[in-house]
Amino acid sequence: MAELNSLIHQPTRLRIMAALVSLDEGDKADFTFLRGLLGLTDGNLSVHLQRLEEAGYAAVEKTFVGRRPRTLIWAAQEGRAAFATHVDALERIIHSETNNKEIRP
Repeated sequence: MAELNSLIHQPTRLRIMAALVSLDEGDKADFTFLRGLLGLTDGNLSVHLQRLEEAGYAAVEKTFVGRRPRTLIWAAQEGRAAFATHVDALERIIHSETNNKEIRP
């Protein structure tokens, strides 16, 4: 059986990583945009980003625009690679299940 990445496989983190890897390399997502895109609360997104950042899968940059804080997030190289490996594992499972189904008339 294909090996799934338990950190990425958690549904919210899977959605976060999918959003981040969909960005071109070098592009960054604004925290507020990502929160709205995924329909998460500030706290929920923060906790999941912290886990991804600790694993080296996501990078977070906190800056200020004027006096307002701004948080930018992007998929680190290690995160892009881990996500691609996870997607490959999911595809192998899907193809395995499809190929093992019995076809009846």
